[in-house]
Order: sequence, then C-alpha cells, then structure tokens
Amino acid sequence: MIPIAKPMIGEEEKRAVLEVLSSGMLTQGLKVEEFETSFARYIGTKYAIATSSGTTALHTALLATGIKNEDEVITTPFSFIASANSILYCGAKPVFADIDPKTFNINPEEVKEKISRKTKAILAVHLYGQPCAMDALREICQDHGLLLIEDACQAHGAEYGRKKVGSFGDCAAFSFYPTKNMTTGEGGMITTDSREIAEKARMIRGHGSKIRYHHETLGYNYRMTDIAAAIGIEQLKKLDGMNEKRIKNANLLTEGLGKIDGLVPPHVSPRARHVFHQYTIRVSNRDELSKKLIKKGVETGIYYPIPIHRQKLYERLYDADELLEAEKASREVLSLPVHPAVSEENIRFIISSFKESLT
Repeated sequence: MIPIAKPMIGEEEKRAVLEVLSSGMLTQGLKVEEFETSFARYIGTKYAIATSSGTTALHTALLATGIKNEDEVITTPFSFIASANSILYCGAKPVFADIDPKTFNINPEEVKEKISRKTKAILAVHLYGQPCAMDALREICQDHGLLLIEDACQAHGAEYGRKKVGSFGDCAAFSFYPTKNMTTGEGGMITTDSREIAEKARMIRGHGSKIRYHHETLGYNYRMTDIAAAIGIEQLKKLDGMNEKRIKNANLLTEGLGKIDGLVPPHVSPRARHVFHQYTIRVSNRDELSKKLIKKGVETGIYYPIPIHRQKLYERLYDADELLEAEKASREVLSLPVHPAVSEENIRFIISSFKESLT
C-alpha cells in the first residue's frame, strides 16, 4: 500500500532526541528557544513562539491578538475543524465565507460580503499548502481595520510573491503533526513581527506567567517539549528539500493525470509556491474511485468530506448559510500520495491504477 502520508524521520532526528534524553532537560528549555529562533529566521519574522500543537498555536494566536467574546472572525468553511474551533475557544463567532473553487481557499470577494460591525479579524487558511490571495486579503483588512491571522498549519515553506506564508498577517499559526510537511511528533508555532503579540503568546502558553509562579493573566499549559523541538530543528533543515520532492511528485502526477476527462488537477496560483501538503484533485465519482484505488494499493484521503458549517456542532450553534462552492468541493475532492517517500515508480503505479479504476 502506498500511504497517503509518511513522516520522514532520519538518523539526525533520532540522535537529537537521544541527546535531549541524556541531558535530563525534557520539557521547554534551550532546544525550544533554538527551534523558535531558527523558525522565525526561516519564515522571515521577528518572533516565533512554540506550542504543543497546531490547535493550541491557533488558540493562543487569537487570544494574543485580542479576539474575545462577541467578536466575529471571518474564516473558511473548508478546512480541518480546528480552524473554526479555535475561534469558538475565545468565545468569538466564526463567520464563514465561501471558497474559490480553483484554489479551495477563502474567496476575498465572499469575505467582503461577510464583514459586519462585530468583525475583528480574518483567519485565512492556506489549505493543502496553497497560499491564499494575500494581497486581496491584506487590502480588505487595511480598508476595514481588521486583524489578519494566518492558519499556515498545512503550508510550511509556501510562498506568495516570494514571501513566505506566516509573515503576512498580524500573526500566524503552524502545525507539526506527523502528516505535515515537517513534524515534531506533535507541536505548533506562532510567528509574528509584533513584540506585544509575542509576549502575550508566551504568557498564554505558560499559565499566564512571565516569571515563574507569578501569574498575570489566564493562561494554559500549551508548551512544547525540548524532545519535540529537537526533532523540529532537524526537520527544518530538511524542509526545503522535502518540499521540492513534493512539488516534483505533484508535477509528475499532473503530467500523468491532467488530461483525463472529468478530472481537475490542482490549480497553482500564478504568484504562489504551492508546497503540496496534499495533492488534491476534483472528480465527480470520488467515493467509488477512492475504493477502487485502495483495493489496488493506493491509499487516498478526503480532506474534507463535510464542510465545517455543516458539522452537527455548528448546525446546533448557528443557522448554516448555503456555501455552494465549499459544499460542492466536499463531494468531489480526493487526495493522492505526494509526500517525499513516494518514488517515481510509485507515481507511475498511482497513475496506471487511477486510469484502470476509471474503466
């Protein structure tokens, strides 16, 4: 079976973990600081704050920017549920704007229609490794005095206009879950150029404390361990190379699948460097095709079969708007293996299996 995802862990990561275990300093310490410094330098921001997961990074980022009860945050309905749940955690309301059917990302024109007097921020999700239309979203935020927060949990190393995602907004959140383009096992990171946001984020992740046992505000235990950071330091060194392999695999898949009737390969925006966390096509007979591919030994993924606004949790909370593009995408998207462990031989097998499954 060719898996849909595979963490790329080498001897460097193993040695780094063993060094931490031997040091006796297992929780947040010097390795976390080193990882934060390296990650901020890579993204191009002044500050980076490590957390225990991508979800805790999102929650902390929203709190650090001042999102609170009764605020509204415009975001996409087509993402992992953590994107919207992090807004709920703050007591705020997620307001969903429909997506661009080509990129699967939030549509700036739809965002404009959702702005109200309660709107405080836009949470833009760079889905599948494809950057959002950042110029348009930044302009909207500037015109309306809104915060711009990036959910870059699937987009490590992605670029828009040769500028890395995670450096456009007031702050951004990344995830290091094992399936992501780089991993720490579990973990997250906030990036920002704001000293104030960075200081607040550090307090929030550590029980509201700057000085040990002196608690100034409500916080949480959202800290990263030195064990996770040690993995992250080594993974970051390899990230560009792993992303290049993903891009190469994606190009080979598109070359082999792009002319099949009824199949729409991934669209790459002209100003974007898409890093293919997922290689996601659109196809009308998705569920049947997925079953056939799995039988042939090609694992597939459906990200995501139910838009967030149609999840039972959100239907209980709010009257769901009709978001036609997100709902249509949820019925048609199918992700194929694209990660760095996928060989050219695997690619040829995926393409032939796909064509055979159409008959």
